[in-house]
Amino acid sequence: MNSIQVNSLPLKDVIRDISKVFDIPFSVNCGEYLLKLPPSVGKGTIRGINFDGGLGLIQYDCLFNEDFEISFVVSNIHPLKFLYTVEGVLLHRFENETDLHSIEQFQNAIVASSKQNGHVLLFKASQRIKVNSLEIERGQFQAKMECDIKSLDKELETLFKDVKANKAFYYSGNYSLGISDILAAMLEFTAENFTRKLFLEGMAYQILTEQILQYQDDKKDEGSHTLLRSAELKQINHIANLIESNITDIPTVENLAREAGLNVNKLQEGFKKLYGTTVNNYVQKSRLDAAYSLLTKTDLSISEIVNAIGLSSKSYFSKIFKEKHGISPSEFRKKQRDK
Repeated sequence: MNSIQVNSLPLKDVIRDISKVFDIPFSVNCGEYLLKLPPSVGKGTIRGINFDGGLGLIQYDCLFNEDFEISFVVSNIHPLKFLYTVEGVLLHRFENETDLHSIEQFQNAIVASSKQNGHVLLFKASQRIKVNSLEIERGQFQAKMECDIKSLDKELETLFKDVKANKAFYYSGNYSLGISDILAAMLEFTAENFTRKLFLEGMAYQILTEQILQYQDDKKDEGSHTLLRSAELKQINHIANLIESNITDIPTVENLAREAGLNVNKLQEGFKKLYGTTVNNYVQKSRLDAAYSLLTKTDLSISEIVNAIGLSSKSYFSKIFKEKHGISPSEFRKKQRDK
């Protein structure tokens, strides 16, 4: 395993330290430091930028040839870190501990070391790993907390106020779709210079806002969670496939939610996010699509088609079909046969 030590803060000095170890140059654009990995080490980039008030962002997009460990060892209190894995798996441990924390794709972790203990990040070989690390120097960030933060969860309030790092903290979970959208926007943004700096700073604060909301949502009973996580999109896709493959006998929304392991509100949120509609509207669309196919490709009667798509009322079927296609099912079939 290859390993390096970073002995500096803030983030611009982190990039400088890494560039010295690799013996390669780095570039600076409007306060953002960029380092490209040498072929002997791997492929990819490490970017770092500091904003006013103790907030910073470091972005890893790396594929290392060998297991690679970065140890942040500084004779000072380390920043509070919010880690978001977009791709691959990041491993983390505290400098004074041996236990490794695995932060997988779509997962995030809030980590704060105690006293002057640092952090160790491990990147496995031959695996592209994309991680965003939002970093807060709590002493400098105090000015942002002049307003009353007592409305925050008690643990978060204590964490932000712990400027002397009296206590270590570790929390992990699946990050929300709101955070996922912000991370995607950061990757897609192509403008440079001052515009990029403003954009990244705005996104950093948005992530922090979403993270606070997510943390508070996570503290609720599981059945009361309202924020949809990126990792739950697979469950939403599973339900959509279930609807389409069981068109004759589609379960109720409540049973579909139970099948997905989600509450009804989260299931509905997922369908609106992925398909732009409610579960019931998706069911109706799937039934009408199936009916369209049966009308054009089979000789089933209208009554048989109604039964085949899981409806019991021929008049209701005719009504919703005409609302979508502007023509009744029987007229539609006649036109298809006359072609």
